[in-house]
Amino acid sequence: MTDSPETPRSETPQEPKPSYVKLAMRNMVRKRGTSIFHFALTTIGLLGTLVVLSYLTR
Repeated sequence: MTDSPETPRSETPQEPKPSYVKLAMRNMVRKRGTSIFHFALTTIGLLGTLVVLSYLTR
């Protein structure tokens, strides 16, 4: 198998890519207001759905 010129090989070991969870946590810390707003919307939506379902199935 030959190496193509488009993909050069590096002899130094590279750091592994950060995990999805680590990137998400870093993004939440960086955009604190947006994360809290989305969390609040999700909570209100879930509670609203549960209230409507409990009312319809009483």
